[in-house]
Amino acid sequence: EFYGKGAPYNALVGKDSTRGVAKMSLDPADLTHDVTGLTEEELKSLDDIFNNVYKAKYPIVGYTSRRILNEDGSPNPDFKPEDQPHFNIKDEF
Repeated sequence: EFYGKGAPYNALVGKDSTRGVAKMSLDPADLTHDVTGLTEEELKSLDDIFNNVYKAKYPIVGYTSRRILNEDGSPNPDFKPEDQPHFNIKDEF
């Protein structure tokens, strides 16, 4: 209802929209992983939203390709879900 085609938050689907979530923005320029220049308040908001909304409501079912692949598209052999920020495998299963 919120993330499907034509729904209000569809722009967030399938990508790392960290900046947009921190800024509460759906502006295409903000739908990126880049947190450069975010204020302390925006970073705190991001942490609160992730922990109190997303983690509380939704199980982690995968990762964006940015984490599992290198810039050239090859697999990142160093990727380990258990080492990712905010990830606790016991929370998910």
